Amino acid sequence: MEGVQCALNGSLDPGSPVWLDVQVPPAATLWGSSWTATNEHCVCILPSMLLPFLLQLLFSIQLQASPIKRQATSYDVIVVGSGPAGVIVASRLSENPARSVLLIEGGGPSYWVTGGRERPQWLTGTNLSRVDVPGLYSTIYSNPSTALLCQNKIRAYGACTIGGNSAINAGLFYEPPASDFDKYFPTGWKHSDVSPAITRLYQKQPSTDRPSLDGLYYQQSGYNAAKQWLVGNANYTELNINANSRQKTKVFGHPVYDYQNGQRSGPVITYLQQALTRPNFRLQSGTWVQRVVRTGNTATGVVVNINGATSTIPLKPNGRVILSGGALKSPELLMKSGIGDPAVLTTLSNANQLGSLPSSQWINNTAVGAGLFDNPNTFIEMTAPTIQAYNYVYENPPAADQNLYLTKKSGHYSFAGGSCSFWDTITHADGSVAGVQGGLGNAGYQAYTDAMTVTMNIYGTSGLKSSGRVELGGGPDYLPGPSGDVYYSNPQDALDIATFIRRLFDALPGTGLKPLNLDPSSTVAQIVSYITSWTPYTRGQVNHWSSSCRIGSCVDRNTTVIGMRNLHVVDASIVAPLSVNPQMGVMIAAERAWELINGLMS
Repeated sequence: MEGVQCALNGSLDPGSPVWLDVQVPPAATLWGSSWTATNEHCVCILPSMLLPFLLQLLFSIQLQASPIKRQATSYDVIVVGSGPAGVIVASRLSENPARSVLLIEGGGPSYWVTGGRERPQWLTGTNLSRVDVPGLYSTIYSNPSTALLCQNKIRAYGACTIGGNSAINAGLFYEPPASDFDKYFPTGWKHSDVSPAITRLYQKQPSTDRPSLDGLYYQQSGYNAAKQWLVGNANYTELNINANSRQKTKVFGHPVYDYQNGQRSGPVITYLQQALTRPNFRLQSGTWVQRVVRTGNTATGVVVNINGATSTIPLKPNGRVILSGGALKSPELLMKSGIGDPAVLTTLSNANQLGSLPSSQWINNTAVGAGLFDNPNTFIEMTAPTIQAYNYVYENPPAADQNLYLTKKSGHYSFAGGSCSFWDTITHADGSVAGVQGGLGNAGYQAYTDAMTVTMNIYGTSGLKSSGRVELGGGPDYLPGPSGDVYYSNPQDALDIATFIRRLFDALPGTGLKPLNLDPSSTVAQIVSYITSWTPYTRGQVNHWSSSCRIGSCVDRNTTVIGMRNLHVVDASIVAPLSVNPQMGVMIAAERAWELINGLMS
């Protein structure tokens, strides 16, 4: 195929003509339907049975298209990155039919509906890729995917695909407490400001704490043991986590996921599918943005690389570029666009990474890439006679589990694993508060993998004092990665997390639970020493990267890059460290950013 433009025109009624603006060969066969085409249009008569596959057809044409050497079309909005934030802000901005929106993704397909076809043999004959099946989440580590993961694009673990990390993570969907917005976000982003965004997100994005469609909970031996421990002994409160989102001190409950109908959902399934029906919206994948083209403080387009060919996609006058590549990629693109620390810009200029941009046009801002955050992570292997571990596998799951999922979207493979989540807070002498979070997984790790062992995952969350910055390096391409001081550079963080663990251990007697890789009699000082040392169980990267282009120093309250008129950052970069897994918070930020940017464009 030649070209990538694919827009829908005409009726959706069965049996009516549907025109697709796409360049295709003179004759093509798609899903067994005959198509006739010119170099400008193709048309077919859709029987009723094919109508449900129309969106899938649109997606397939886009994703299989060979890139063109020169993009002649200009756009009102160019969004770079199809992760959760990019999909949401692009979809919302395209709701105005007079506004042309281009969503650019460097990677390729993921979910089945996007053209993703990577999957184990047992899914043959279904409309499911590995991404669609929640229980295959953890197999991304045992059976890595070159199609989904970033290959030589970042110096960290992450997804470069349609949906971004929402296509490979567990799908946890926790609403941040109101206090996160009120404490850590500026005016214009307080909880009262983002409440409409939260409401819209809930209306658009389904979620559940009971993902199996048969209505049953699975892997409950860990939940029951943790309930006795935390609720019975440590005075935690069992509750519905999102229904009580304001409470994050001594609370415990079932995980909440953004699943739908027993499958992984997320903005690709909700927002993006509607956007693809709009003739003013276009998704272009397989396209790597190298930098933003700008004249002074005005962005005029983006430089892209498509299969080794470099070209410029132009922006219309009064248009806007929105960077949504994530907390590592977006700062990289700012720096390579001549916006950042002048020392870094000098290095990039000497390496011919800034194009022809003279130093007189640089926008010096050391806040670009600063404040990078990730949750410091510790694994504690827990065993008890009552625990029954469960191991997910990519190929050949137990026949009964396989059948239960394929026939009823139920059972172990209807969720990502893990039985419970819990939170607490640590209050300091000065009144400041640090958040801490834990959860029990479905199986053990490394040296502890017997049938009665599961992994307890311990995070530090909001209010931690350590952060690093995005650094460019790793060779001639100057790829982004985290600096070495992201974790525990402030000793208060290790003390807070060790205090949390010590509290948990104090409540263990009488539960039958026993930690295996950390002595339960350890003092707080000994726990600090352990969690800050390098072992297979400590100093782990959770890859919840955030906060590297903070509101007020890197972007203003409208998400406009400081020093620029029409360049924005909308992704985890602008989100302060949260008390919960950041995915829902990033989606809320995207909904709020849409309100603000839409107002600027109106």
